[in-house]
Parts: sequence; structure tokens; C-alpha cells
Amino acid sequence: MAGFLSKLLTLGEGKQLKHYEATAQKINSLEPQMQAKSDEELRALTAAFRERAEAGEDLKSLLPEAFAAVREASVRTLGLRHFDVQLIGGMALNDGQIAEMKTGEGKTLVSTLAGYLNALSGENVHIVTVNDYLARRDSEWMGRIYRFLGMEVGLIQNGMRPDKKIPAYKADVTYGTNSEFGFDYLRDNMVTRADARVQRGHHFAIVDEVDSILIDEARTPLIISGAGTQAAETYNKFARVMPGLTIEEDFDMDEAKKTINATESGLEKIEAMLGIDDIYADPSGQLANHLQQALKAQFLFHRDVDYVVVNGEVKIVDEFTGRIMEGRRYSEGLHQALEAKEHVLVREENQTLATITLQNYFRLYEKLSGMTGTAMTEDAEFREIYKLPVVAIPPNRPVARKDENDLIYRTVDAKFNAVADDVAERHAAGQPCLIGTVSIESSEKLSRLLDKRGIRHETLNAKNHEREAHIIAQAGRVGAVTIATNMAGRGTDILLGGNPDVLADDVLRERGYDPELEEGAEVEEGHAPAPSAEERAAALKEAKRVCAEEHDAVIQAGGLTVIGTERHESRRIDNQLRGRAGRQGDPGTTQFYLSLEDDLMRLFGGNRMDSIARMMEKTDMPDDMPIQAGMVSKAIESAQRQVESMHFAARKNVLEYDDVMNLQRAAIYGERNAILDGKDMSERIPEIVQEAAEAIVAENCPDKTASDDWDVRAIETWAANMTGREDFKVDALDHDDDPALVSEGLVEYLEAVYNEKAQILGEVMKTLEAQVMLRIIDTRWMAHLSEMDYLKAGIGLRAFGQRDPLVEYKNEAYNAFQNLTASMYEDYLRTLLRLQIAVQQAPQLEEEKSPLDGKVSYSAPEQALEQTGVGAVRNEVAAQSAATGNAAPPPKPAPAKAQTYEKDKDDPFANVGRNDPCPCGSGLKYKKCHGKNQ
Repeated sequence: MAGFLSKLLTLGEGKQLKHYEATAQKINSLEPQMQAKSDEELRALTAAFRERAEAGEDLKSLLPEAFAAVREASVRTLGLRHFDVQLIGGMALNDGQIAEMKTGEGKTLVSTLAGYLNALSGENVHIVTVNDYLARRDSEWMGRIYRFLGMEVGLIQNGMRPDKKIPAYKADVTYGTNSEFGFDYLRDNMVTRADARVQRGHHFAIVDEVDSILIDEARTPLIISGAGTQAAETYNKFARVMPGLTIEEDFDMDEAKKTINATESGLEKIEAMLGIDDIYADPSGQLANHLQQALKAQFLFHRDVDYVVVNGEVKIVDEFTGRIMEGRRYSEGLHQALEAKEHVLVREENQTLATITLQNYFRLYEKLSGMTGTAMTEDAEFREIYKLPVVAIPPNRPVARKDENDLIYRTVDAKFNAVADDVAERHAAGQPCLIGTVSIESSEKLSRLLDKRGIRHETLNAKNHEREAHIIAQAGRVGAVTIATNMAGRGTDILLGGNPDVLADDVLRERGYDPELEEGAEVEEGHAPAPSAEERAAALKEAKRVCAEEHDAVIQAGGLTVIGTERHESRRIDNQLRGRAGRQGDPGTTQFYLSLEDDLMRLFGGNRMDSIARMMEKTDMPDDMPIQAGMVSKAIESAQRQVESMHFAARKNVLEYDDVMNLQRAAIYGERNAILDGKDMSERIPEIVQEAAEAIVAENCPDKTASDDWDVRAIETWAANMTGREDFKVDALDHDDDPALVSEGLVEYLEAVYNEKAQILGEVMKTLEAQVMLRIIDTRWMAHLSEMDYLKAGIGLRAFGQRDPLVEYKNEAYNAFQNLTASMYEDYLRTLLRLQIAVQQAPQLEEEKSPLDGKVSYSAPEQALEQTGVGAVRNEVAAQSAATGNAAPPPKPAPAKAQTYEKDKDDPFANVGRNDPCPCGSGLKYKKCHGKNQ
């Protein structure tokens, strides 16, 4: 049904492409006049375009001239001229669509067209890549076009200091990764000063490898965490008992759905081994969570497939790209359970400080677009979640690649042996082979088989991703054999015969130079020197000669062969692997090798796979004999569709829950930003006072109830708690048994206390109010996030009571947020009303005579600047006080010092603390009795 709807929605594509083609012809007609302009004249067009945009001219009317200018700038800076189909891709991006372009069609260059055009308005343009390497490469490479045309280019990298990010975001076009853009958004909503924010809004984003970022990575939300509680030993205890458990006897597991639960007998066994009476009797639910995560870690998550252990650290492997996801950790204690399983240091659990899903982050942009080679299979999801239609851009040259039918073997071992034999044959003929695997384990297994056959090869997986661009760039050379764990988002073309630019660096290294160094750079003794411009040119000339010769040889051998060792859960990932062959009309072949023991077949193949297995057994087919059957292909496609729909449902479920939080997040962040931008909180004080007073009076003085039945004491206690004073008495009010008059009197009292504080502090009060409110918002919001995490973890159980967990979550989240805002403003008011203000004077020694014993001592008469619940703003308030003339404290106020006296040892009042019982026996604290005047 989804496929039919997708086709129905894309019926207008042909008409749209015709319109784009007509515009491309218009751009082509402008080429001669752009070629005639000098560099300065071409650069001056940017200012002219900006003036027209500011005057209200639509970007679409500017498009032909702007695209023509970018194409000419590209020719002059990079030597690359945009094809007509690339111009069409740029138009699709400008219209807020996804441009599906085959591998090798130059998507990176396409982004410059829409990026330049949308930056003319002065709004920000973010170009989003899948890793830091591609962001850095593209900002330098494509940045030459923007800079030539007078635009600034910024780069955001992981670990960059905030003061470096601010100018990067102020640039016309900013390159960075999806996670870094998202984390910067979260961090911007945690700062306490307006000038500490780094981003400047979300106008237009171009997402490279859009399917990888908006689909594959969208299941994992971005989370900023802080230190929480430590429970390392508990994780280790649970991990120690896991290896002694047996499937079906002690636990039930569904690999396909990634679910696992202990059986009743298994639970008793685990409790006995741990020495715990009842795991589920723990009221906090922590022990039950420890059990669940330990089971998952032991039986559902596998080393070198789901994660790797590097230098004593457990690191997550991206199942779609095969890369290590640096800095990412599994949540809810799963990462700690894996660390305990692998006997490495168990790091402390974290508290969520801020979080957002990638879906909701990218939906912040006013206009969103993307590029990829494979998006059409997820067209329905892009439209539903992001309102992003997919447009298939025709290739520059017809595809000449040959896609062979799948070969199916009975066992995994037979399949891998067949792959190794095929590779050996093609390698001997000089044909380059790219072999795709779905896991690190599979890539290493195949690598060992090739080693036995003496075939030299490169293995590209999460363990050596630093060299991935170099390896992929040379994967098209004569006889090259490259094993890669998934191919999504590699960002590097495989050129038949090799990439001369990359090869030139290798030539320089062979000649004793360091190609990374600029000419004239200082070099330490014993290190390779930097090559001169002449040496670079000579190396490039040699590299081009070698690549040209090998290009012809590879063409003769049949082009690049892409071999898949297993079908991926997603058809899109298979298509990405296939797309590596046949770029720009090159010849090529693709072949997938499968086995009935593959995870996809085993978990989702169903009855068709069972019948094929029985048929192979009955006919005594040898293991090394493959079959090719249409029934198998249909079974595989059916299995893939099943998994894709399951993952879509999972992503949609994550989003539905985050949509609830998104409304709350927008409200909280909106209030924070308003305060940072100078919102005067004092204007809200009367409203906050009114609401708080009416709420407490309504609770304790119900309408139509005699005043004798009112809980007057509760109101007075509340007022004392709010102000730190005990001078409000309900009986002192002329309320005439009317709760409204009680509220009125309470409001007047609270406002008087507030005005007293405000009068003393003057202008400092505004700064203080803002800082207090920010601190309370942050504290309350973090507690709310933790509460929502716990709620979400257990909300699924409501389904057993015939209640919709999502509806239940929405209701509870709404109530929790109402409580959050009410308590937040009450906390804010309490903090301001209880604020104890004192002016610290300059230290001044004066002789004092002790009233106790006549001895002389010296002290500095200072009063404390005590700020209940504010702490962090102490210095800022003091400095503001000095600036406005309300006080004359030093920049950093010293801590409060009580006046001290030398006292006789026999004095009963000697060394008594202010909060200790008074020695006189009155029963009062010392500060309320004999110490009252000190």
C-alpha cells in the first residue's frame, strides 16, 4: 500500500523534471556572458544578488543567474563544470526536496548551487555530512567556490571550543555533522549568557547521505548527559551470572525483535546466584533494569558486530556504515552492562541533561533538503515524517552495470568459500573487486580466506576507518581487492584505474616527502620534508599516467565488480553497495552471495526458506553448489520489506514519544531564550505572586466554608516558608470570612517583601532575577527529563490493562509538565523573597574591647551576602552592585565572617555554634537567644 501511495505521489515528477530541464537550458544560455566576466566581476555578482534579495526578489527568479555564476566559479577554482543533471539536482534541493542521484554523479558539487543561492538572503545555510572527515574535506574543497564568490565558509568539528564555533556559525555556509549540529542546539539551550550561544537559527539545511542520517540514525536520540550515580559492582555481579544461563530454560529470546526475558525458573536461579530474595521487590526498579540490561548485553549484543572493544573501551559500531560511533553510549545501563561483560572499566551512569531526536532537530529548519543515491525505497517515510518528497534525478550517462541474479548456498562456510574463489579468479584477470559484508566478523572471516589464497587485499571496517578514504579511492586499480563493512556514506568515488590525486600523495611518500606538509614548512630532524610545488606537479603527472594506463586495463577486464556476501535488512543498503559499480556509464558487475543460514533468511525468511532448505536436503545437493530461484528472490524481498516496516514503526514510535516532549522542550527553551535575550522577569512577578497566593488560599480556605474551618496555620507556614519571615498573620487581615480578601492581603504582603528587596538592589535585581530563573528552569527540566525517562521505560506495561501506552504517556507527561511549571515559578518566587541582602564594606581594623573579659582582639566588621538557592550568581550580583552604585564590594565578595573574640575557657558561651542549643537552657538556638545581637 505504501509503495502504491508513493507512486501516486510521484506522478507529477515528469512534469517537474521538464520544468527543471527548461530552467537548465536558461542557465546554459547565460554561460557565455559568465565566461566573459573577470574574476572581480564574477565576485561582484554576489553583492548585486544580495541587494536584489533584500529588495524582496524571490530566490527562484535569482536562480538561473546564481547557478550560472556558481558553475563558472567552479570551473575556475576546481576545474569542475556542473552537468545539466547536477543543475537539476540543485533546483530540487532549493525546492526543499531530496535529490536521489546515483553514486558518482557529483552530489557534493550539487550542494554548492542551492547553498550559494540560499545564503544570499543573509540567513544561515547548514550543509550536513555523516562524519567529521567529510565535513572538513568538503568545507575546504567546495569552500573554494564560495570564497571565490565572496562568501564565508565555516566548519564545525567534534571537540571544537565554543569560541571557535561562533564565527563558524556566523559564516554564510557552515559544514558539520548531524550530531554536532544537534548537540550545539542542545548546548545553546543550556548556557547562562546570551553571548555563549553559538548557533544563529535554523534556516536552510542540505543533508548529504540523507537516508543514512534521517532514517538509519534516527532511531538513536541525541542525549547530553551529566554524572549520575555509580553502580559498577552491581553491573559486574549481574554480568558474572549471565554465562551460566541456558536459553529456553532460563530465558526466552526473540533475536529479530531484540527482546529477552528471564523465565520464572531462570529468575529464581539468578536470584539464588546473586543472593537476592526478590529482584522485583526493589521499589526503585533498579535491580529489574540491571537484570534486563545484563541479559541483553550477554545474549543479544555481540562483540565485533554490534560493538568493538578498543583500548579498554566498549564502542558502538554503526550497523549501517560499519564505523565506530565515537562518543555515543547505549542508554538505560546497557553500555555499562556491556562493559561489565567485557571485563573493562564500568563507567558511571549518567543523568540526562538535554535530549532531542534527530527527526525533531531537523524539523526545526524552515527549509530542509537532502541528497543520496538511495532514497526512493523510503519515500513514504520521508514524506510522512519530514514532508520531504524524493525526486529521482536522471544520470549524466546511461548505467551500463550488469546486476547478476543472487547465488544461494546451503551453509555460510560454502558461501564464503565461493566468494573467495570468485575473487581469486577475477583478481588474477586484473579485475578490481569490492566486497561488501554486513559485520566486522564477516569481513575478518573473508580476509582470512583470502590470506590463505595469497590474495593481497585491504579490509575497511570500524577498526581502521582512519584510512577509509584512501582505501576506497584506490579500490578501482588493476586487481585491487577491498573488503568493506557496509558502504553507506563513504563520500569517496571509486575511479576505474585509481584516483590520481590520492596516488600522487603515495608517489611523494615513496620519494621521501610528506605530502601533508605545505611547502616551506619547518620539519623536525629525522622527519620527511615538505615537497616543493615542482615535486608535487611531477608526482601528479606520474600518478595520472599510471591511472590512465590502469583505467584502460580495468575497462578491458570488465570494470569494477561489486560482491555482496549477504543481503542487508534494508534494500537501500544493498542498493548503495550495488551503486559503487557503474559510475558515470562505466562498465561493472554486481553479484550477491547468500546462504540459508544468513540472519535475514533465518529470522525473516518464513516458510519459503524452510521449503527450499528441505528441497536442498532431499536432493543431496552438495554444499558448494548454488541455486538461483525466483522464489528465493521474492522471499528475500518480502523479508526485507518486513524488516523495513518494523524499523519504520520503531522510528515512528520514538518520534511519537519525542513529539510529546518536543512541545514541552519548545516551551522551556523559548522561555530560556527570552530571558537570555533580555526579557524583564520583574514584569511577571505580580502575576506569579497572584497565582501562588490564590492557589494556597484556595487549597486551605474553601469557598462557602466558615473561617473557623480554614487551615490558617497552613497559609501562614507557607508564607513563612516563602519569605523566611514569620510576620504574616491571617487574623491580622480584615477578611470578613472572604477567601478573596485573604488572597488580596497575602498578595500585598508578598509584593511588599519583593519590593523591599528590589529597592535595595536596584538594577542588580534584573540580573539576579534572570540568573535565578535560568538556574531553576535547568534544575527542574533535568529532573523532569529523568522522570519522563522512567515513565517511558515502564509505560508499555499499561497495554496489559487494555490502555494505549502512548495516550497514557501523553496524559502523564502533560500533568508532569503542569506540575513542573507551577513548582518552577513558585521556587523562583521563594528564592527571590528569601534572598538575604547585605552590603560588604571594605575591611577596616578597629580596636574592640571584649565585653566578656576585657581582652583586646581585632576583626573586620563584615556582613554576609547570603543568597539562598542562588550561589552561582554571587559574583555577578556583587559586580553589578558595584557598577550601579548600590554597594561597593570587591569584585569577588569574601565569605561571611562573624565577629570573633578571645573568650575565657570557663565561659559557657565560648565556641558555641549559631545553630547549637543556647547554654542558658532556654531551649532556643543560640542565635535566637544569647547570640541574638551578634
